Formats: sequence, C-alpha cells, structure tokens
Amino acid sequence: MYGNSKVLGFLWMVGAVSMTGMFLSCVSPAVKEERLAPPKLNAEVRLDDIKGYISADPAQAIHLIGIYEALYGPASPYAGAQSPETVETLKTLKTGAVDQLRASQERAIQEKRWDDAASLSRSLSSLGISVENTGNEPDFILAYAKQQLAEGNDLGAFLSAVRAHTLQPLQGEDALLFLEQAVAVKQRRTAAFFLGILDQRVSNAPSEGISEELRAYAQGQDTATDMIKGVATVLVDRGIRIERGQGIPDKVLGSAFFVDTSGLLITNHHVISSEVDPTYEGYSRMYIRMGDAASPRIPAKVVGWDKALDLALIKADVKGEYVFSVVDRIIPQVGDTVYAIGSPVGLEKTVTSGIVSALGRRLLQLGDVIQIDAAVNHGNSGGPVVDKEGRLVGIVFAGVEQYQGLNFAVPAERLAAALPAMMREGKAERPWLGLTVSETASGAEIIYVAPFTPGADQQIKEGSFIKRINDEIVSAPQGSLIPALQDVLFPTRPGELVSLETTDGNRYILKSVPRPDIPLAEAAKRDSRERMTAPLFGLILAPSLGRSFSSAYLVKRVVRGSIADEAGLSAQDPVSIRSLRIYEDEGYALLQISVKKRRMGYLETAMQLPAALASPDTL
Repeated sequence: MYGNSKVLGFLWMVGAVSMTGMFLSCVSPAVKEERLAPPKLNAEVRLDDIKGYISADPAQAIHLIGIYEALYGPASPYAGAQSPETVETLKTLKTGAVDQLRASQERAIQEKRWDDAASLSRSLSSLGISVENTGNEPDFILAYAKQQLAEGNDLGAFLSAVRAHTLQPLQGEDALLFLEQAVAVKQRRTAAFFLGILDQRVSNAPSEGISEELRAYAQGQDTATDMIKGVATVLVDRGIRIERGQGIPDKVLGSAFFVDTSGLLITNHHVISSEVDPTYEGYSRMYIRMGDAASPRIPAKVVGWDKALDLALIKADVKGEYVFSVVDRIIPQVGDTVYAIGSPVGLEKTVTSGIVSALGRRLLQLGDVIQIDAAVNHGNSGGPVVDKEGRLVGIVFAGVEQYQGLNFAVPAERLAAALPAMMREGKAERPWLGLTVSETASGAEIIYVAPFTPGADQQIKEGSFIKRINDEIVSAPQGSLIPALQDVLFPTRPGELVSLETTDGNRYILKSVPRPDIPLAEAAKRDSRERMTAPLFGLILAPSLGRSFSSAYLVKRVVRGSIADEAGLSAQDPVSIRSLRIYEDEGYALLQISVKKRRMGYLETAMQLPAALASPDTL
C-alpha cells in the first residue's frame, strides 16, 4: 500500500479547473445531485429541556443556555423579549449546571478517575471557573501517569507524564521516577527526555542524585541496526478478488513499529482499514511478520484508529526487540537528514535516506505533515522516519507514484497527541465545532458554519474572526494558523465545553461533539449547494437579486489560495450552479458552474471544479 497516492495524484494532476467538454470520466450517472434547502435556525430552547440535562449532562445544559442567550441576545430580533422571571431562571439553571460539573469532578477525584477529572477541569476552565481548590489539569494528568505506571502501562504513563510537563514542569522526583522506568524497559530516547528535564531544573547543569548507569544509558545512541529490530511487516489478507474472470489474491502490505514492550505497534489506518470499516463485507485477516518471507505470520488485532490522521494502533502477541520512543516531539528542520525504515514491496528491514523537503503540507484533515524525499514505495506505509540521532520524527503515510521524491510523513508529535485516544480502544473520537476557517492577514476567519453543529446552535457568525479558543490567543507562522487552532482542541474530548471568542466581541461556550469521518460530506447532505461552495471551493456567493444577466448568484468573495481563486474567479462575477455532486467514497466533490468573468468582458464560460472532501481547514 502506498498511502493516498490515488487521491493526491487525482487532485494535483487534474488541477483546479476543467473547461466544458473536459469533464472527468469517473463521474457516475448513478450519483444524485444534492438539492437541499438551507438550514433553519433553532427556533426555541425550552427551559424545561435545560432543567432535564442539569443532572444527567451539565455540559449540555450549559450549551443549551448558550443557545437560549443567542436567540434572545442583544443582536437578536427577539432581544428584550425575555421576562425578568426568565432571566432569573436562566441564572439559576446555569448555577445549577456549574455546581453539577464541580460535583462530577469531585466524584472523579474521589474515585481516582484522573483522566475524567482532567476533562472536567478543562470544561470548568472554559467557563472561567477556578479549580485550584480541587486541582488543576496538570495535577490530574500527572496522577493519571503515575496510575498507569503502577498498572504496567508504560506507554500511557510516559505520554501522560510528557503532557503534564508541557502544561506544568515536572518536579525532580517525578522526572526521576519516569527516567528510571524508561531505563528499565530500555527506551533510550524516553530516558533522554526525562534526564533532560532533570538537568534543566538545576540551572542547565547536570543534576545530582542520578546514577552513572542511568545517565550513561540515557545519553547513549541507538543504531540503525537496533531500530530495524523494532519494525515489522503488516500483512492484511483480504481473500480473493475477481478480475476479468480470474481470481487474484487480495493482500495489503504495510509496515509497523513497536511503541511499547507489550506488543503495541503503530501503522497507517489505510493499511488496516478493512479490519475496522463497517461497510467492508469481505474477508479480512491481519498478521505481522518480524523477518523475511520465511518468518512465521503472527496474528494481530486493531486496538484503536484515527482516520483523520491515517494512524492505527495494533497489537500482536510478541515482544519487540526494540521499542521506539514517542515522547521526543522533535520538529525537524528543512534540509535535515532522515531515514525511512520499512518493507517496500515486501523487502523487510529496508532503510532509505533523504532529507526533509518541506514542512507544513496540508494533506490530512487535521494538522500538517512533513514532506521527505527518502525513497518509499508500496509497503513503506506505517513505517518510522527517524533523524540522525535516532529520534522518531514521523510515520510514512503517502507518496505520489507519478512523481519520485514526493513522499509524506505524519509528524511524530501528532502521533504522540493521537495515541491516548487510540489507546481507549476503537475509533478515536475527536472534538468538532462545525466551523470552516480561512487564514487571512487579519487572522482566522470563519467562512462557514455547518448546520446542526455546536457552531450553528450558538449562531456563530460567518465572516467573524477567531480571537481566542479556551482563553488562549493562538499565534503561528504564516500558513500554520489553522493547524495551531486544531492543536488547541486536539487533546480535548468530545462532550467537553469549549470557549470561543471572536473579534466582534462575542464569547461562546459550546459543547463539542464527535467529529464526523468526513465533516464536509456530512454537511453537504444537510446544506444547500450554494452554501457548500464556500467550505469546499472557497467561493462565497450571494443572491444576484435579478441583476447581472439574470444569473442566480454573484460572487461575494473568493477565498485567497482556494480552488475558486486558482480558477480565476473574482468578486462580482455572475454565477449559475449547474450541479454539485458529492462522491463520498472517492473522497471528492465536483462543482459545475456557468460564470461570466468580469476580467473576460463577461464572456460566459462553463467550468468544472473538483475539491477534496477531507478539508484540512475545519474545527
């Protein structure tokens, strides 16, 4: 398997525009065009509904109160319609919901459900409520790390300890505890991470009280020969497929690497998708192999997966001779030398070298990825990418077959952030607010709010700019603002409260919901085609009101750098939509329009615009 090369190749080679007569051959007449009416705003949220949620789901109660306030707020046509009794009732309900959140956190602390306590702490913090009397999020995450360590879950312990340190520096005795365990399970790079914390705590001088044995191991160097022992070949047997009347073995080949001594390995979701896809009806059995073709196949199972990042956590009844560290969170620089390890076309334990060609490529739904030129082929998917110091920097996930040297890897820091959710087993649930944003010179502009989402519930205004998320002002280099916003939400769970402040002075408290596999595909099933042109193609339309040659719409704005921008569309161009087709299985949308471009003297032109459904610009 060679990643998402078909989708990437299609979008890059077709480009943004096809003129009339140059339509794609893959358009199926069986696909029906969506012609749904625009969504309606929430008409009313009854106080009795809110009361019913206070005990069972206080976060939902607070979310509903926000909807009620939005419906009757100062900017609403119903402003001032509330009676004084209703205003007082809302205050009482909100107080009751907050008290219930506090009580839930206290129960979680008493029952030592530290992960739940941390989640509730984040929800309370989004409301601006101090939790110092019961404990802050870093305290709970550290307690969870120690609990995991006591239960023998080294991977969960190390990941949580690093997260706690990111939020609040670890104390020396805590860092020493995790250092000793890292050495005990022979994870050198993890040991080096905690040793670095200890040394930094003493004015950057070597800290005392650390044995020479611990220090020598942590400061050692792993070789490529060592790391190869921690890489396996993944084989997914999907039985026999019939082509031209002949049966052909249907097998998927990939790579994986150990991240824990218990037999946990990381690979790509697309390698093992038939194991977890509920729509797949065929035969599927997964194995790993530690040596060459003569080595035995070891049955493996999927523990958890994150489709948005193309990652999967699998487990086999085998102990890897080498375990890769996932705590370094190293961000490589362009030009750095890297090595890819895997099983290209089944050639096990192959190491290829190259450089980091670029950073910040937006090819997945969340975050960004690394571009490398190390040679990778079918079978490399899911294999590790390391730097000269042996630190994990990425996971191979895709290449473009038509072009040599265009290969991509998921950054190791995103793997570390994704692992806790995958370790809960099953599909990793990510938070979703229902927003599509565009990075501009003025910041992150909300260009689309999907219907029936938290953002739509709270009537967040399209055209407003995000100022803060969870009271954090997010700044990033040009081109990296949207991934930075996604990173703020990424560690949170669906169902938590999230605060969102916009530059127009509004502050919203939303309860996040589970993110759909393909958010814009879901939105297209519910929204009108003229509204879907904004998130998919960067084409913001307004009714023409009978002007401009009677076309149905005028281009209100074109998002810079979007497909519509590349197609040469501009503001005030009259546009008629012929069709919008959604090809969810293939992962793209196809828009057919007639446009009279002002720049071309209003000469009418028929155009066809393709766009990937897996937009990287959503929150």
